[in-house]
Amino acid sequence: MENNNQKQVTFEDIENNEEINEYITKGNEYLGVMNYTEHGFAHLKRSAVYARRILEDLGYDERTCELAAIAGYMHDIGNVVNRVDHAQSGAIMAFQILTRMGMPPSEISQIIAAIGNHDEGTATAVNPIAAALILADKSDVRRTRVRNKETVAIDIHDRVNYAVEHSSIEVNKEQKVALLKLTIDTTICPVIEYFEIFLTRMVLCRKAADFLGLTFQIVVNDARILFGFIIFYRLPLQLLLNILYKCCGPYIAPYRLCYCKTCMLVHIFAI
Repeated sequence: MENNNQKQVTFEDIENNEEINEYITKGNEYLGVMNYTEHGFAHLKRSAVYARRILEDLGYDERTCELAAIAGYMHDIGNVVNRVDHAQSGAIMAFQILTRMGMPPSEISQIIAAIGNHDEGTATAVNPIAAALILADKSDVRRTRVRNKETVAIDIHDRVNYAVEHSSIEVNKEQKVALLKLTIDTTICPVIEYFEIFLTRMVLCRKAADFLGLTFQIVVNDARILFGFIIFYRLPLQLLLNILYKCCGPYIAPYRLCYCKTCMLVHIFAI
């Protein structure tokens, strides 16, 4: 039986909802007490923009793209409850809010699945919205998310975020690539520290890209990183290069390998 109370809830409805915005404000405030980076409107609006854009660039319909934006804006509301399991508590909160707003279950189910599957500890790209949200959320590493500059020297998470001058995630439908582009000030931290704390996120991004039929790639300071080789960074250089050529010779033949002593990574350059 059709529910006459159902309606098409827009992104503007969500963005202007006082209840949602209060949970966002308080959740971000509470995370500040626990010394977490910024999880407020700047992060959520960016996540919404990128999640929508990713699906738009891949040719998804307008409504699905809008649902991705809604999921991006609401994905961290569970922080008002607790950082632990915030994805799941946020999904339950979103279910209740969106139901009261009259959104149909067919749409709510997609959004709450995306919210409930965005945190790397329990995340899986279960639908296109979830995959887009993972890529949008996990790519948001930037200097302005650091709350206290005095902690940069002693806290690796703040130091890495503070070192990132620019980050963006782009998808190319024709080339079937999801490209994370980072500009990192290596005078603040070496590139290796980014991967030390965010390797799990990068693996999750690769899986999200796979779900969307894309290959996940990373470019740091205009140098392409061959994703996956970071795990070998402690091996002697010659042994590392031998492994690369032996295991991936046909794939890296068109490229030049260069070992950077500053970031302790093998960079891949097109010949």
